[in-house]
Amino acid sequence: MTGVRSPLVRGGLTLVFGVLTGNAIGLARVALTAYLLGTHSPADALAVGMGPIDTLNSVLINSVVFAFVPMLTAREGPGRAALLHQLSRYFFAISGAVGAAVILGAPALMRLLAPGLDPEYFDSAVVILRVLALSTPAACAGAVQWALLYTERRFAPTAFYQAALNASTIVCALALWRVAGVYAFAIGYTAGAWLQLAIVWYAARRNLAPAAADSGATWRELFAKPAFFVIYAVGIGANIVFTRAWSTNAGPGMAAALDYCMRGVGVPLALLVNPISNSLLPEIARRNVHDALRLIDRTLGLAALAAVAGCAFALVFREPAIRIAFERGSFTAESTLMVAAVFLGFGPSLIGWSLLEITARALFAMNRPWPPVVTAAIPAIVNVVLTSLLPRSPEWLGAGSSIGLLAGFATLFAILHTARKGWSSERALDPAHE
Repeated sequence: MTGVRSPLVRGGLTLVFGVLTGNAIGLARVALTAYLLGTHSPADALAVGMGPIDTLNSVLINSVVFAFVPMLTAREGPGRAALLHQLSRYFFAISGAVGAAVILGAPALMRLLAPGLDPEYFDSAVVILRVLALSTPAACAGAVQWALLYTERRFAPTAFYQAALNASTIVCALALWRVAGVYAFAIGYTAGAWLQLAIVWYAARRNLAPAAADSGATWRELFAKPAFFVIYAVGIGANIVFTRAWSTNAGPGMAAALDYCMRGVGVPLALLVNPISNSLLPEIARRNVHDALRLIDRTLGLAALAAVAGCAFALVFREPAIRIAFERGSFTAESTLMVAAVFLGFGPSLIGWSLLEITARALFAMNRPWPPVVTAAIPAIVNVVLTSLLPRSPEWLGAGSSIGLLAGFATLFAILHTARKGWSSERALDPAHE
């Protein structure tokens, strides 16, 4: 019972339930996508349009959350409320500008992100990218509210972000398919992002104290803190962006096959990373360095066992699982074989990706941003080198990504254990100190 009363355990259980719910609905969303689009060129257009926005939104959300939970933790009452209002204004404006830039530059971006896409579906991919870019301001503004809710250990309103996205996507896809076609998926995703913003906005402000006249935070402090995580997240995201772009050169349907594999990896990845790192964040911010490092080690050990076991199970049963889950409608037996082949190389990315994310987020919570930032480019560099050398076949399509992520984690883990003696000599963490 003592473990259940622990804030870390309660927070983790809440987030696990939310992630399970979101991914259960997400599986239904992917099954619907497979039924309607299969592994044909329209599915490629959806994958290359939605994938980059998913990555962009994830970068913004995680950058805001991991930059400002410690800063909000260090304040109370009116000071915390003033900082929340300040962050909300700044980052809604910034993310709005980013979304507008994506909308204006969508054709050029699509040529870069999907060089091998069937020209007949290029314009469709551009429209999808533009519709999805409207979700970016909602995702970033919502992340500011998440940071406050995490600070107060109120995980329930944030736990169902993926559930809102996926449920909205399913509803819109079913309701608008006959009139909007593949664009219905993009409309539903964007509507879900704004729905989640409304939920967390209400939850964050329901018991918020009156704001002080000044938060005490300078604009330089507010923009410098997330900059480190942005650099890290962009580096990690580049690994997947490159793999997706390369897949468009491997033939029709390959980008869609990779996207289905990413959903298969994304479910266990979310179950491992989000509950652990998000509930770990406020706990690390309140502990001294020695206790924080011990907590990180125990967490990584458990996560490694889960990741290896989950990956092995998925590789052994990948083909029957894909057949049972997706083989109907436009998703044929040939689609099953294609996705199973791609998963053979991409599936092991779960191991390195989950361990790298947990370690990096823990170090950001400890105000040690440089090790994650330095190692962030390793997965993409290794991926580019290996992928250019490996055969251009489905089985090898994601191998460079898997090996690159494992190399990134190994490097970061080595840095962590090399530097820990010096860190442990410090008396305590200072959440407000850069």
